[in-house]
Amino acid sequence: MNSLIIVCGLGRTGLNIFRLLQQQGAQGARVRGISDMPIEGENIVIGDPRRAETLIAAGIQRAHTLVLAGADHTLNLAILTQARVLNPRIRIIDRILDTHLGEHLDRILPDHFTLSVAALAAPIFTFAALGSRAIGQLQLFDQTWPIHEEVITPDHPWCGRRMNEFWDDKNRMLIYYLSARDPIDLVSAVIQERVLQPGDRLLIGNKPAQVYRRRPWQERLRKLWKGIQRLKHHDQPILAVTLTLLLTIFLATGTYLAVNLETPFVDALYFSVGMITGAGGKEEVAEAAPAGIKLFTAVMMLVGAGIIGICYALLNDFILGSRLRQVWDVARAPQKGHYIICGLGGIGINIASQLQASGYEAVVIERDSECRFLSSAREQRIPVLIADASLSDTLTAAHIQQAEALIAVTSNDTVNLQVALAAKGLAPRIPVVVRTHDPDFARQVQQVFEFEAVLSPAELVAPTFAAAALGGKILGNGLVGNQLWVALGTLITRNHSFFGRQIKELAAAVDLVPLYIERATGRVHGWELLITALQEEDVLYLTIPAAQLDHLWRSASSSAHPQYREQDPQWVSPMEGLAEA
Repeated sequence: MNSLIIVCGLGRTGLNIFRLLQQQGAQGARVRGISDMPIEGENIVIGDPRRAETLIAAGIQRAHTLVLAGADHTLNLAILTQARVLNPRIRIIDRILDTHLGEHLDRILPDHFTLSVAALAAPIFTFAALGSRAIGQLQLFDQTWPIHEEVITPDHPWCGRRMNEFWDDKNRMLIYYLSARDPIDLVSAVIQERVLQPGDRLLIGNKPAQVYRRRPWQERLRKLWKGIQRLKHHDQPILAVTLTLLLTIFLATGTYLAVNLETPFVDALYFSVGMITGAGGKEEVAEAAPAGIKLFTAVMMLVGAGIIGICYALLNDFILGSRLRQVWDVARAPQKGHYIICGLGGIGINIASQLQASGYEAVVIERDSECRFLSSAREQRIPVLIADASLSDTLTAAHIQQAEALIAVTSNDTVNLQVALAAKGLAPRIPVVVRTHDPDFARQVQQVFEFEAVLSPAELVAPTFAAAALGGKILGNGLVGNQLWVALGTLITRNHSFFGRQIKELAAAVDLVPLYIERATGRVHGWELLITALQEEDVLYLTIPAAQLDHLWRSASSSAHPQYREQDPQWVSPMEGLAEA
């Protein structure tokens, strides 16, 4: 196999993808980059990627895959259309912000796969906030599992333990193994009962914990009372104007009663309210009164019109404006044991959604009242404070002292650093996770300020884009040293080279790690998995080094299971994508 992959948009993310694909060049894939800015490096074409001559110079007409890694989604769409004109069969990995647009493109365009930086990076930030130092993620059993690298040292608790002790644990999945002594695949090491020694490296996937917290009725009542108190505190002008209106009505009513004692109280009150509000009614109360009372009535009409106008304006601002929502969001903010997310961008909303889905409470702080994700957060009943997260008063309102962790993921690195430092100033022991765009700057910030985690989305998502460019619907990925591995599912047919082969024999020959098998009778995993022979219609989920993916490409006649095409239009057999390259 000698396929050509073109990476377009060599910004931070694109350059990481390009370099990572170059590192995997041992498997035969050739990589070229396109940049509209001068950049040093081999196999890079400089020019406008929207122009046909630039794409042709990069080899678009014979390329198999195009990776659109730029952050400008309008530009990516222009490149996509030009590329499909020049090569209608090219496979496209598209970075896009608007997930709805991405879904439409995936459905309409063949061999088009959308990846979101925010959706891919958010779980890693979430795991970091939960205290898990994950280096990747894996989709297993309808859950996102964090992936960790365990480097065995002499004082490591696993040093001296046998590999087979970890194999059948349903809450822990062995992903990959690198021996410090001699090359050996993970399955063979398990079967031979290898002992973990210093220098060995293990990739482990841990089942995410689900926390379901039911708030007692006392807490709900306390939040309701706090909301009422905040309404009183924030809307004193409304209360003052309302009180003035009532006093004016009763002053007028008392005046009319004093002038004519025979006037019923209800008639005087009815006339006063109608006169002040402009509705009218019971005019005979004032018609027979002296000239002074008529003058008093005229003055009350003018005063009432002013008070009513002010009252309506304040009520309209309060109810139809954002003040009521803001006050209520502050009142609904969790009191303790929660997570504070600063920045309601793509990563922020994904983090909040994942935390809520796992049973944790979260509150979001966002400065922009017109944020595009604000309605989505409120639909999910996630409290959002419209305020500046770098201010101490805002963090105090979010109960920073009682929070479990703070996650600063605004689009501005400086703001994220300010928020993190402000949080540490108020609550020195609180874990802080910070987002930065530059991976080098992330390492420097981590070293200087010793935050719990400083993460760069560009660095986190590059392996996923690279793995997707190499073929198939990727379920997970990660790096061990400079070696990229991917997790995927493959359908077993009679033409598949894996058909009829026993898993333990196959794993030793191909250096793959089986995760489990899905078949009509249920899932097969654990020790039974190793002695199972693959049958037709089995779906094998596995991890494999990117350099070994050609073992799957050789079986080009297999096709995706109809069930997966129906449930997920992005799912393709890894053999389909590169069969003709």
